[in-house]
Parts: sequence; structure tokens; C-alpha cells
Amino acid sequence: MSAKPSILVIDDESAILDTLRILLKNEGFDVTTAQGGKAGLGEISAGTHDLILSDVRMPQVTGLDIVEAAHEQDPMTPVVLMTAQASLQSAIGAVNAGAYYYLQKPFANDELLAILRRACEYRAVRVENKQLKQEIRRRDKDTIVKPIGKSKKFLELVRLTEQVSPTDSTVLIQGESGTGKEVIARYIHTLSDRAEGPFLSINCGALPETLLESELFGHTKGSFTGAVRDKQGLFTAARGGTFFLDEVGEMPASLQVKLLRVLQEREVIPVGATEAIPVDVRIVAATNRNLEEEVRRGSFRADLFYRLNVIALELPPLRERRDDILMFIEHFLQQLAVGHGGEPKALAAEALDAVMVYDWPGNVRELENALEHAVVLSRSNVIDIGALPERITRRRKDPLVAEQSYRNPTLEVIERAYIMYVLQAEGGNKTRAAEALGIDPSTLYRKLSRYDEQQLEQEKGSA
Repeated sequence: MSAKPSILVIDDESAILDTLRILLKNEGFDVTTAQGGKAGLGEISAGTHDLILSDVRMPQVTGLDIVEAAHEQDPMTPVVLMTAQASLQSAIGAVNAGAYYYLQKPFANDELLAILRRACEYRAVRVENKQLKQEIRRRDKDTIVKPIGKSKKFLELVRLTEQVSPTDSTVLIQGESGTGKEVIARYIHTLSDRAEGPFLSINCGALPETLLESELFGHTKGSFTGAVRDKQGLFTAARGGTFFLDEVGEMPASLQVKLLRVLQEREVIPVGATEAIPVDVRIVAATNRNLEEEVRRGSFRADLFYRLNVIALELPPLRERRDDILMFIEHFLQQLAVGHGGEPKALAAEALDAVMVYDWPGNVRELENALEHAVVLSRSNVIDIGALPERITRRRKDPLVAEQSYRNPTLEVIERAYIMYVLQAEGGNKTRAAEALGIDPSTLYRKLSRYDEQQLEQEKGSA
């Protein structure tokens, strides 16, 4: 707030506006006046004021409309309402709508000035608190728990996430099921200016169409069988925060139209209602589908896709970030130790080998569930391979060193032969082999996985 507080005065009577303008200017305010509610809305949309003084009863646009518009523009702007026809019910309604104070006409000048000065102090404190919270978040950014991973692809994703989080731009997170899309969505919320607001989420593919519509947009009493009272939708409930639309690609076509309206107009119309409700929410969406392909097929609206795809984040599958598997193992085993009690368990060498070479079609979620399965079944603090789900332990018995000879071998062939030689010398123990080779175990696992893929391609080609 500036040293000279700015105030917008709204009333439909020019005489009252003139009187208040003179009074407030003499008391050091920077005064703007608007005759009538419609003119007041125009001034509000034109710029932010430190506080607003408005009449309640005006044609077309009332004082409650002014409160709503002011808080949509800037939630910290205090609005003082004044009326000649005060009642307890109207006062309660004004306060519930968000008015700072409800003043009855006629009033003494000293009373009005005292209320306005308190409103200025109230705003100054709120602005200062917001700035302090933002500074604390900036200062403590490095202490926020980041999504797990150290692979190049994932670190690039995290850097982009941190870059876009402070904005209000819509984000579309794409990736296979189980890759951790909601983890990224929550990270965006935590780093944003909306971190103090709610984080709400819904799976668009988990509910039937009619129920999903009601959950998203709300409904009015009697709008359908079972609607015994008005219900607030999640878009409205998430006001001031972030709304995460998981599996948005599953949304029915009829609701895609309504979602598009939210993104374009920033308002919702509850089921059975005729008037729109403004919403102040950041939207983060996620999908395991290729939405561009869905647009080509006609099952997803092109205009909605472009509205959602303002900032695109692509989460790589776990098989493409094998360097991260060891970090996930340590993290999940620590978590499971807290949940089940006792010390964290560890994977035996053979069990670790199986986990590292498995392709994880269910991604991080499948890895977490497999480790929980192993922890529950293991009777000691060392998890052997028999405690893992069978699908993970089924492995092809390939020879460690290929018998095929090369007259002029490439560097890759020589590297592969040497790695296999060291691995054979260490009795197949990949941890010791990695130490002997002087590389990180995750690098060795990644190379072995690539060799397996090459072997499969060769087998397909010769079939």
C-alpha cells in the first residue's frame, strides 16, 4: 500500500460522492469516485485500490456485487459497505459475502474515518504477511522435498516444473499410469503463490458422467433426483488454490464443453442453475493418453486440448530412468519401515538384480507395491528373491558372453564383452562388478538392460 492510501467510493447519489470526496481528500486519501454500481465495476476492473467504500442499495449492481468483484480482482482489498436501511440480516449477509464492515447511514465523519483507517491497516498487514510468506517460500525452496530422481530426463522435468510453478498458467502432465503425475502436480502447488490455498483433485475416469458433472461444477437443490440441497462444486471449493484433474483424457465429450468454459471464462454454472459463479483456481491436468492422437480420432476436443496444453510436462516411464530405481527402493523401504514398524529392510543381491532389470510396466506405483509385497512376506531384514512377486523374478537365461565373433568389433561390442567378462569373473554379482568396472551400479544395470533389448531385437529379426 502506498503512503497515500487510494480509495474508491461508489454511490448512486452525486451529492454523497461530492461530500465524501472532499472529506477523504482532506484526510489524506487518494480518492476515486464512481456514480452507480456499473461505473464502480469499471473502476475495479481498471486497477487495484487500497480499499473500497460502497453503498449497498444501487440499481442493477449492488454492494454485494461490488464485494465479489473487488475480491476477484484482489482478495486483500477491504470493502466497507454503507446503507440507510440496515438490518441484522443484511449485515450478516454482507459480512458473509466478505465485506470488511457494514456501516449504517447517517454516520459521523469521525466514525467513518476510524473504520477506513482500520481497514487500511488491515490491508497493510495482509499484504505484509503475503510478502513474508512468499519470501519464506523462496528462502526455503531448497528444503522442500523434491520429487525423487537423478536421471537426466527427470532432472530436466523438475527444472521446468520449478520454472512454471510460480505462474498461474494451466499445466498438462502427460505420462504412463504410475509415473507420479500427482506428485508433480502437488510439487507445482507447493512452489506456487497458491500454496496457502487448497489442493483438490479428482480422477475424471473414476466416476459416471452425471456424478462427475455434479462433483466438478456443483448442483442446485432439486436439479435431479437425490439433490436434496445445494452442493458446491470442486472448482468453487478449490478457490485460491490448485485443482488437479487426473486422467482428463477420460472426460466425456459433454463435460469437455463445460471444462472449456471454465478455462475460457473462469466461471462455472452448477447443474440446474442459470447464473454463472466466478472461480479463482489454477488448473493442472494429467493424462496417460496421447491427447493429440485423441484429437485426431475425434474423441477429445481440439480447442480444449490447446487450452490445457499451455505448459506441457512429459513424465518419462521408469524403464527410461533406471538410474532412479535405487533411489526409489531406498525411499519406499524407509516408508514401509515407518508404516510396519522396525528397521528398514534391504534387498539381497539377487533380489536387487531382479528389480533393476525388470521393465516396470506399472512404473513407480508397481515398484512401490512390489516392495510392500516383499516386505510383508520377508521374515528377515534381508529380502531374498523369493519374496518378490513372481512376474518380476521370471528372467531369460541369456549367456553372459555372446559366442558370436567379430572380425572388426565396434567400441560398443568391446565394451559389452569386457563388462560381461567382469560380470562373469564376479560370479554374476552386479554390485561387485560395478565396483570393479569403476561405474555406478545403476549405470551397469542400464547397460545390461540395453543389451537385453538388443538381444530381443536380434531374436525378432532372425525369427
